[in-house]
Amino acid sequence: MAATSYREKADQPSMKAWRVHEFGPAEKMVFETIARPRPVAGQVLVKVHAAGVGPWDAWIRAGKSALPQPLPLTLGSDLAGEVTALGPDVSSLAVNDQVFGVTNTQFLGAYAEYAVASTAMLSRKPRLLSYVEAAAVPVVAVTAWQGLFDHARLEAGQTVLIHGAAGSVGAFAVQLACRAKVRSVVTVGTRDIEYVRALGADKVVDYQTQRFEDEVRNADVVFDLIGGETQARSIRVLRQGGKLISIVSQPDQALAERHGVTATFFLVDVTTAYLDKISALIDRGDLKTGISAIMPLADAREAHMMLDGRRPKPHGKIVLSV
Repeated sequence: MAATSYREKADQPSMKAWRVHEFGPAEKMVFETIARPRPVAGQVLVKVHAAGVGPWDAWIRAGKSALPQPLPLTLGSDLAGEVTALGPDVSSLAVNDQVFGVTNTQFLGAYAEYAVASTAMLSRKPRLLSYVEAAAVPVVAVTAWQGLFDHARLEAGQTVLIHGAAGSVGAFAVQLACRAKVRSVVTVGTRDIEYVRALGADKVVDYQTQRFEDEVRNADVVFDLIGGETQARSIRVLRQGGKLISIVSQPDQALAERHGVTATFFLVDVTTAYLDKISALIDRGDLKTGISAIMPLADAREAHMMLDGRRPKPHGKIVLSV
């Protein structure tokens, strides 16, 4: 049952939002009525048409985020919608602009009917995408770009091993590597082989029947989207001076040093400039989005159960339609 924590005032309209008052499992999420936020300097108020659901949302909900997250909080970061109000001194966007992007550096506030968002983390929505499609893009596409080109500094002709290539970040990484003429070797399960081939993967390794160590040697870069044992094993397939880039966990620096490679963990930095690049590629037809499930905002708790493996989840992004 939805809880109500806000007594509506005449001068401050209300909205529905998914809140967390106590860290824990999906059952701790509460769909309640709260005051509609107001934008301050550098922010706009967005009428949310769709919000992306990502694993980082589950980490925040469970209290496992790498960032400090004071309670209570409203979940969600990826969003697409329409600007309805401007904070002071905002000139880069206008009321009625259709935008997509991320709410703020804490990755909070998007699972709601309205959200305030930093203008520095928004861009105009790609023309070719619906709001639902656009909400699936920001964090994962920018993560793929920054991992491949900012941190790994891949160039045409080099080889990258992408683990978890059928996931949301992985699918964008495969497409971006293909476009940059970087040779991609990818690991996926049997059911996803044709999917990643269609995205442009040069060589596909079925981790259910093959060991990637037997299929790739002297890779320039490993893009690790899995972590754990897979990450540790990946050090051995890199050439001397190669790079392992992870978005999952801090790599073992001693192991990397013994093998003569560098290993780095990074957190994505979503900015307007990166979103503009991604949007241009989408509108040129160079990047395609993948959505596994579209659910109403009221079903966000079910979406988190999918994230946690308590419900079946196909590959691709979950998006909440508001």
